[in-house]
Formats: sequence, structure tokens, C-alpha cells
Amino acid sequence: MGRILGAVAAVAITVTPLLAHAQYTYRCNGSDGKKYYGSAIPMQCAGRPVEVLNNGGLVVKRIDPAKEEEERAAKAAAAAKASGKVEQSIAERDEERRNRALLATYTSVKDIDDARARALRENAQVTDRFEQRIKDLRSRRERYDKELDTYKKAGKASSTVEDNIKNVELEIAAQENLLAQKKGEVPSIHAKYDEDKKRYAVAVAAREKEAQQPKKK
Repeated sequence: MGRILGAVAAVAITVTPLLAHAQYTYRCNGSDGKKYYGSAIPMQCAGRPVEVLNNGGLVVKRIDPAKEEEERAAKAAAAAKASGKVEQSIAERDEERRNRALLATYTSVKDIDDARARALRENAQVTDRFEQRIKDLRSRRERYDKELDTYKKAGKASSTVEDNIKNVELEIAAQENLLAQKKGEVPSIHAKYDEDKKRYAVAVAAREKEAQQPKKK
């Protein structure tokens, strides 16, 4: 995943000059078969071909992270071989790729906080939908109970109503399970963006240190 994000970041850097004059949208097909869009490359697009759309919805560029990574690695290996330079360790390369990915994704700490807020807001919206669905199902269950009581008072039985009650109970249980899972994502969201903030600080420091180093002639 480190290599893939590095490739995505490298490509995003090459697109930056284009973005200075227009707003672009990134689109990809996720591993779940759904389409994902974003003003930055969505997380679901990591490692997958990405299309860059202009304001008119036309594809102006296609990004293939796997291909880009292969080409970058080949160029780096060739350059290292030509200069006699000792190739970076795997850990160093991964760290460098992560840094590039963060710097391509965020321009400031505020960007990270905004991304966290969006993720929490989306989580809350889905949670609200689950809660409303559960409320509606419980109301339906109450109607079925009243209907069944009417049959009982008349000395009758209704297998249809009884089946409806069983089905709605199963659906309530399923929705409650999904609701619990969604609420359980909140700590993970905070942990992710806390980690991004720490790594972003390291990436910025590394970039500043590199910028201060004298350029080789």
C-alpha cells in the first residue's frame, strides 16, 4: 500500500500545475464496484486507475498508480546505477512515499482537521439513517402487534401477521447491528487523522530539511 500511495502522490504532484487554473474531480471504480469521486483522490481509489475530470465532466487525464510506480522505480534504479549511489532501503523508500502522499493530499494541518470533520459528518449522517430506519421498523412492529391482538380478541389467528412480526424483528436486529458498527468507526476515524497529523509534521520537516540542502551542480 505504501508503494501505491507513493505512486498516487507522485502523479498528483505532476497534475498540480493544471489545478492552479481549474477545479478538477477525481473518479475511480472501487474494489466494491462502486464509483468514487472527490476533489482529491479518494482513499477508495488507492492503487486503482483514476480519471481526472474537468468542470465539464470530460476526462483530461488518466492515472494508473501501478504503472507509474513501476516506471518511477525503474528510473530510480537506473539513476542509482548510473551514479553508483547506494539504493535506499525499503523502509526509507516507504517513508519517502508516505511523505509524498501526505504532502500531495494535504496542504496544511487545517486540511487534515477538515477531512476529519467531513468523515465524522458522513458517519453521523449514515448513523442517523440507521436510527430512523429502526424507528420506522419499530412503529411497524407496533402496528402488527395491534393487528394480531385484534385477531386474538376475535378468537382467530393470523400466520401472515405473525410472519410479518418475525420478519420485522429480524430486520430491526440487522439494522441495530449496522448501527453499532457505524458508531464503532468513530474512534478509528479519530485515530486515522491523529496519525495523519503526526506524519504530516514529519513530512513537512523532511521537506524543509531537503529544501535547505545545497543543490548539487
